[in-house]
Amino acid sequence: MKSSTKLTKMKTPALSSSRRSFLRSGSALIALPFLESLGFRRFASAAAAPTPPKRFAFLGMGFGVTSETWYPDQKDTGADYTLPEGLAPLAKHRQDLTIIQNLANQFNNEAHWGSTFWLTGANRYAEPGQSFHNTVSVDQVAAEALGNDTRYSSVQLSYKGTDNSGHGPGLSLAWNRQGKPVSALNTPVAAFHRLFSDDTTPLEQRQADLLKQRSILDTVLEDAKTTRRGLTKTDKDKLDEYLQSIREIEERLAKEKEWLEVPKPLPDPAPVEPDKSLQGAEEIKVMYDLMAAAMQVDTTRVFTYRQPLDSFIRSLGATITAHNMSHYQPGNRMDVSQMRDLEQSKLFAHFIDRLKSIKEADGSSLFDHTTVALGSNIHSIHYLTNCPTIITGGGAGIQHGRHLVMPPKTPLCNLWLSLLKGSGIEADSHGDSSGQIRELFVS
Repeated sequence: MKSSTKLTKMKTPALSSSRRSFLRSGSALIALPFLESLGFRRFASAAAAPTPPKRFAFLGMGFGVTSETWYPDQKDTGADYTLPEGLAPLAKHRQDLTIIQNLANQFNNEAHWGSTFWLTGANRYAEPGQSFHNTVSVDQVAAEALGNDTRYSSVQLSYKGTDNSGHGPGLSLAWNRQGKPVSALNTPVAAFHRLFSDDTTPLEQRQADLLKQRSILDTVLEDAKTTRRGLTKTDKDKLDEYLQSIREIEERLAKEKEWLEVPKPLPDPAPVEPDKSLQGAEEIKVMYDLMAAAMQVDTTRVFTYRQPLDSFIRSLGATITAHNMSHYQPGNRMDVSQMRDLEQSKLFAHFIDRLKSIKEADGSSLFDHTTVALGSNIHSIHYLTNCPTIITGGGAGIQHGRHLVMPPKTPLCNLWLSLLKGSGIEADSHGDSSGQIRELFVS
């Protein structure tokens, strides 16, 4: 299956054997988090600190916003716009925010499937005779370029259980180049252990397990070559798609082998294992903290996070479901929707605070090199135009502090393409993009 995005990877430093040996040495354990935050680049002296790497976080809040109190007035553009009620908790970060209106995915005409295509811009019916089709998501494009020297090329976060957030199959916002969902960690505890807990299984056993998986893949590939003979073109295409999935597993196993003897670094202060009972607003806050800590020690440079909504509004005292809230009218449902917006903005402000508080080796902050997108496929209720979108962080070189109103139905993928290119990742297109949003980079 062909991707709609053409990519030339950024140049990243090689993972040298001398670096690997240094990471294993006992004397490196204290310095390791500091070195990890430098992106594993070697340096001649402390005065020649390298440029910190680019990072991305895509935060999907689901079910849109309260249209009347979240969006700025479309006539009130530029730097002197009035910050609306729903975004009031973000006032202290106003100069570091870009609010963009009138973005949409042109093929997105079913609200209950929208989050599935939020980061891809794909046409669900692009394959003749098929009822579902997707393409690669922007986070995975970024991961291909930024994830070569990190333990995990990307990390996907989600939530546990059924949450009526208007989405199709799978709970991940991330999709690979075959249009298949990338699995996600669905609790803060699972995220904590993936990012910061070392496997206590003896090294020899872990090596044997990887070898066994490698052997199974070899057998599968050999069988596939034999099966290919005599297949129809349609079946060959399906088999090729399957084989590509196998190749992705091969790449993951190869990376696991490379990092098998490297301890997972811990930031200072080190995070503690979250309470298993966390839900709603506290769950989101902890996920934000774990993301910031992981980027601090360069465990990964790309995150997606599909946030819970039913448990979120319950944690705020609401007794209705998220779906019912989304069909708001003046009264209780609208009150809950507005309360949700305010709490979402408070949490987002907290995440920005964390990114700004973490310093890089060159004296800049983590925030200065990270691009964060907060948004939803849905405007409000079930309207799919004017997707709520806020961008922050200095990673893509955006001139922040403004409210931009684009022409109606400007492809949301124009934004994703702009963020990629602004971060130094060469991509000719993404999804249904028609070009970059040049206004992002000029004041």
